[in-house]
Amino acid sequence: MPDDVKDQNASKEPSVDDDGKSWEGPLRQLRFQQQLVRSPNTKDRGYVRQKANNKLWVRERLDAFLDQNSFTEVGSITGQPVFDEKTGKLVSFVPANSVTGWGKLDGRKVFVTADDFSVRGGHADGGIMNKPIYGETVARRARVPLIRLLDGSSGGGSVALYLSMGSTYIPQMNILSNSIEALSVIPVVSALLGPVVGLAAAKAAISHFSVMVKDLSQLFAAGPPVVKQATFEDLSKSDLGGWDIHATNGTVDNVASSESDAFQQIRTFLSYLPSSMFSLPPVLPCKDPADRRDEGLFDIIPRRRSRPYDIRKIINAVVDVNVAPDEDGGAVSTFFEIGAYWGRSIVTGLARISGRPIGVLTSDCKVNGGAIDAMGSQKTAKFVNLCNHFGLPILNLVDQPGFAIGSQAERMATIRHGAAAMVAMYNASVPFYTIIIRRAFGVAGCAFADPENGKGIRVAWPSGDWGSLPLEGGIEAAYKRQLDLAGSESPEAREKLMAELLDKFEDVRSPQKTANKFGIEEIIDPRDTRPLVCEWVEHVYGTVLPQLVTYKQATVIGDSVPPGRGYKL
Repeated sequence: MPDDVKDQNASKEPSVDDDGKSWEGPLRQLRFQQQLVRSPNTKDRGYVRQKANNKLWVRERLDAFLDQNSFTEVGSITGQPVFDEKTGKLVSFVPANSVTGWGKLDGRKVFVTADDFSVRGGHADGGIMNKPIYGETVARRARVPLIRLLDGSSGGGSVALYLSMGSTYIPQMNILSNSIEALSVIPVVSALLGPVVGLAAAKAAISHFSVMVKDLSQLFAAGPPVVKQATFEDLSKSDLGGWDIHATNGTVDNVASSESDAFQQIRTFLSYLPSSMFSLPPVLPCKDPADRRDEGLFDIIPRRRSRPYDIRKIINAVVDVNVAPDEDGGAVSTFFEIGAYWGRSIVTGLARISGRPIGVLTSDCKVNGGAIDAMGSQKTAKFVNLCNHFGLPILNLVDQPGFAIGSQAERMATIRHGAAAMVAMYNASVPFYTIIIRRAFGVAGCAFADPENGKGIRVAWPSGDWGSLPLEGGIEAAYKRQLDLAGSESPEAREKLMAELLDKFEDVRSPQKTANKFGIEEIIDPRDTRPLVCEWVEHVYGTVLPQLVTYKQATVIGDSVPPGRGYKL
């Protein structure tokens, strides 16, 4: 008998014969099968292995994740019941390795597909292929968020299936087509809760948000045995596809410390998004005053241009804070960072302003000086596409010295990925509120400082510094002959000339000089940032976003987005 057969309760099957008149017999048999499927076989090798790896069983995950008593299962007795040939009694049951159904998160309806790794490691020969496909379809049609709890191959292929089928087969796109279509309509999130391989790895990547658990989950196209046969690399699961690999290359967005932390991150992410692209983002009551002026913003940007600062302090000073104290007794920022481990020169995340969800896009001057590289460009494009698709206006805090340069930057195709980021920002229909807090130089600077091509709201702080090139490097290029001539006399002479040239240009680089010519629309006191952004967000939610939602609703064909207008990863 297979290890994953559930028979610990088979002897307790109710002895109710079907008299052909009442439905009591069939209903009792149904409830017994449901009870059998929903009760763990603690002696099953798959279940024992799950627990030995400090992992929750699939139904424990659903209980821990969803609102209490909110789960309504779909396909509750999907699997392979085994009956006694003589008595007709149920003697064992092999459940499907996917548990699906409706549930609620913070009172909002969602659909969940959860892998059961204890049944054939989640492979297709232990499951019913149509079950997760059906789930992704009905979630899209119902316009509710889709949540995947991935553990194993999520119904992916296993060579053992060939024997039971009596043949091999050509892989069909229908196993992923519904995933791709769902991505274009509803929020799709994935939690990686174990080894995620093959089909499951593709599903993880075909998500708006994904989170993997540190030291518990891994992701790879093929597992260590297949890799060893193909490339002769003898690797552990973590060495092949651990969190430190995929959280730093952008395949996975966030990292969690535990399964419960992963569940909380998904709740937080979804709390900012509408249930579908055809609805407005959810607005919550806000007790943080819209006219709050944070005195710390006054001098947070050092006068000395080479000195760094903490961009996250600026974000937290502007966005809403929850009144309830955190563990340290302070207020909790609503900023939820996405992708902190990859493309680190760019900072992205979701937050609230006056209770209204927004996206936050900026750069981190502590990472490569804030210069945007290939990974940062990919991160920017992905995040802007997310905000644009679900109607989140973007707070754009600009300190962009330009594209990363040098041989490594060229090898990584920085300008190609940078161009994709520029296209994503330019094509976005959601409004930006752009604040130039420090630098805006070159092609990258123009993309971030003017994403709406002169048609959007833009202000600057007194610390603004902009141009076609950073002044120091530009002087080196423009006055190379004179500087080389002075350098031939002595290094001191070269330094003196350079200092004189910098002094000469210092006056014209003042942002006020640009404002005199209306090259920047307004220079503001940094302490006024939150009141101005709050006023903008309230206006956008009242007038602009409803029109965008109406337009989306008017261009829908059936329950799908028109061809060619699907979501761009």
